[in-house]
Amino acid sequence: MIRYDMMPTDRGELLVAINERGLVHVDFVAGLRPLPDMSDWRQDGEALAPFLAEFRDYFAGRLQRFTLPLAVRGTAFQQAVWQALCDIPYGETRSYGDIARAIGKPNAVRAVGAANGRNPLSIIIPCHRVIGQNGSLTGYAGGLPIKQALLTLERASR
Repeated sequence: MIRYDMMPTDRGELLVAINERGLVHVDFVAGLRPLPDMSDWRQDGEALAPFLAEFRDYFAGRLQRFTLPLAVRGTAFQQAVWQALCDIPYGETRSYGDIARAIGKPNAVRAVGAANGRNPLSIIIPCHRVIGQNGSLTGYAGGLPIKQALLTLERASR
């Protein structure tokens, strides 16, 4: 059973969903990627309260590392990429090439980009910290304005 709740942020509503093991989905509702089929999900603000509390602290600049249990599913390659994303320090950025090298696959830059785009836990798995080799902002499921806002928040809160 997947339970969810919505949290208002200054960048729009954030959808947060859990199962019995932990977080399974975090995304901005007005983002660029379609939301998952929620027809069999149940809204449960009480169950999500501790999860939303950490997000409130993050958006207030008081939390730099989440302690929430995760129940993310993906291929071994995706898991490796997502772990490398989690290793990017708060307020810092890395390029897709940096992530490819970090997982020992220096020629897999495009595959790293694809895995980054399939990240089901926006913010928690900080795909917003990945930028182009030349330092430019590149795609983000929530949209580039939200990506920029998250990076600005983190740099100001360091």
